[in-house]
Amino acid sequence: MYEERPARLDGAVLWTRTAPAPVVSAATVLPDGCMDLIWADGRLLVAGPDTRAHRSAEAVARYAGLRFAPGDAPRLLGVPAAALRDRRVDLADLWDAARARRLAGRIGAAPDPAAALEAYGLRRAADAGPPDPLLRAVAARLGAGRPVAETADALGLGVRRLHRLSLDAFGYGPQTLARVLRLQRALALLRAGVPPGRAAARAGYADQAHLTRDTRALAGTTPGAYARGSAGTSAKSETPPPSGSRTTA
Repeated sequence: MYEERPARLDGAVLWTRTAPAPVVSAATVLPDGCMDLIWADGRLLVAGPDTRAHRSAEAVARYAGLRFAPGDAPRLLGVPAAALRDRRVDLADLWDAARARRLAGRIGAAPDPAAALEAYGLRRAADAGPPDPLLRAVAARLGAGRPVAETADALGLGVRRLHRLSLDAFGYGPQTLARVLRLQRALALLRAGVPPGRAAARAGYADQAHLTRDTRALAGTTPGAYARGSAGTSAKSETPPPSGSRTTA
């Protein structure tokens, strides 16, 4: 069973996935511009930003995840986004191993690991200070479908500086981030029952064929197949694959 809710941490989402036993089940995660801190049966993992559908299978009974707003995780975890692109990595391989084990132990010993993850995120945010408004503006403008060059001009950045900032914060350049966020706009429309042609136009694609090419490249499926699979399911269910939940390692 998969559940999620807005976290108390600004812009973040808290999610859980539980199974009756640690059975192997395949999961597919689609690119969403985010990074997650995941507790998985005692392990702490960092899920980096994806550029393509991530498919894996692991015998885990309980997951809890904190999905950070785009651009926030490097500031809060001290992990560069570009170094984790298309990767899932044990936190112990990124931090001092003893420190990572202590945090995993505290979260695992809590009655609610998800709430413990959320509390940790809030503590880190208090230490690190507020989100960078420039990065939030980049994500907001690209997420709204504004062109990269226009975004750079509007924010007083050169295109090259915007590219460097995007690599550090989001894990890939602004063109890729814009493409990922456009796909997420289209998938949300498809889940809401909007026909693929209309979803393509509203999400900012040139036409339905353009949406189909991007969906195949980034999600490994087609708009029609995604829409059929998502009928009657929640936005983050696994049929079709969830659009953002990081339930694999």
